[in-house]
Amino acid sequence: MGTTVFERQRPAASVVHRSLAEARHSVFWRDDLPAGLLPDRPPLVGTHRADLVVVGGGYTGLWTALLATERDPGAKIVIVEAQRVGWAASGRNGGFCEASLTHGHENGMARWPAEMPVLERLGRENLDAIEAAEARYGMDFHFERTGQLSPALEPHQVQWLKDWAAEGEEGVVYLDEAEVQASVASPTYLAAVWEQRTCGLLHPARLAAELARVCEERGVEIFERSHVTGLDSSGPGVVVVTDAGRVEASRAVLATNVFPSLLKRNRLMTVPVYDYVLMTEPLTTEQTASIGWRDRQGIGDMANQFHYYRLTADNRILFGGYDAIYHYGRAVRPEYEHRPVTWEKLAGHFFTTFPQLEGLRFTHKWAGAIDTSTQFTAFFGTARERRVAYAAGFTGLGVGSTRFAGEVMLDLLDGISNERTGLEMVRKRPLPFPPEPAAAIGINATRWSLDRADHSEGRRNLLLKTLDALGLGFDS
Repeated sequence: MGTTVFERQRPAASVVHRSLAEARHSVFWRDDLPAGLLPDRPPLVGTHRADLVVVGGGYTGLWTALLATERDPGAKIVIVEAQRVGWAASGRNGGFCEASLTHGHENGMARWPAEMPVLERLGRENLDAIEAAEARYGMDFHFERTGQLSPALEPHQVQWLKDWAAEGEEGVVYLDEAEVQASVASPTYLAAVWEQRTCGLLHPARLAAELARVCEERGVEIFERSHVTGLDSSGPGVVVVTDAGRVEASRAVLATNVFPSLLKRNRLMTVPVYDYVLMTEPLTTEQTASIGWRDRQGIGDMANQFHYYRLTADNRILFGGYDAIYHYGRAVRPEYEHRPVTWEKLAGHFFTTFPQLEGLRFTHKWAGAIDTSTQFTAFFGTARERRVAYAAGFTGLGVGSTRFAGEVMLDLLDGISNERTGLEMVRKRPLPFPPEPAAAIGINATRWSLDRADHSEGRRNLLLKTLDALGLGFDS
């Protein structure tokens, strides 16, 4: 069994401990929001009536509400959020906004090969629309069309990149060792592929806050701190019930992401997998010069247990990924967000990647739960005689695809047959995860197998090959 570069080139423990000594357990993106973008919205009290009620104030719910105001400017729309707008995954992700609707080309080709030309075009159009939203709606969420760099950190990954670049996809550029290190100065990089147009970077919490602001300017009512406890469709419409109020609506959208679905049919469709992140202090001019990175690409390495990292507008570095932790029972709990061993591991990997930045401090450390589905990308559907639409299972690539999901759900509620609703990805549900204890056993065995593959030149064991054959391949 081999070793990885992070085991061969570990920084001193004192470097790691010093870097984390003053890090706050807090989400940088939300701490960075201007006060004006965090209004204190009231909870839902009493009875309200609406044409459309949206459960969930993250990207999926906010994009759906905004797009609904465009389809029917006179519609009465209400959003009900259990915490605060953008509080969960929408406010704490890495800010990678990708064109892919299928969790990457390879995953899409394995599942919907005949539809990939359409899916990739729709994904590019969706990303273009998100980029254009800043000017269209007067938003500012720090969007940068940087593309994404995928470096090889181990020798066997270099051929993967050469094969990828040889497919001839427009905007995909292969960089050899000298070229990639001239672009981003990391001694761990052996080669890379730069996808120049299919990814943008943005400020996650600002996107959620700006979407909410624009929704309200267009007449949408948003209620926060209002946990939905029931969904009643026994009458002619849909009633969303909270502890202190209710919304009576013609139709509903469920945009609850990783949290337990209000529909029994979806309770086993996703599992929460915890992801951990660090944010540095702003780099000095000298530190920035030492790493180059002038093109400011988002970066995600080629391992099964991969790292993702990017620069912020003020030249901090966000560094996350690698560990993907599942806890028995599918629960989403605050205590799962505290994992010092993972933050220490990430800090060590950071200084292996950028040893020239030794002495840099981390200011923030946090975590969040990802809604993972067995097909690694969102699934869609309707319920209650097509009065309720839902989307979930984004598996870590929801920043961009949530807008597409909003379009799909509105199409489904309207009974529209078009290019989106005709997709097999939209029409067919993926396999559910098994109940416990099988879920925990299977997920943790798969994680162990992925780690072994990273130590064995990418060779997948019998478990991974079997899951691949069943369409259940798992990506950390």
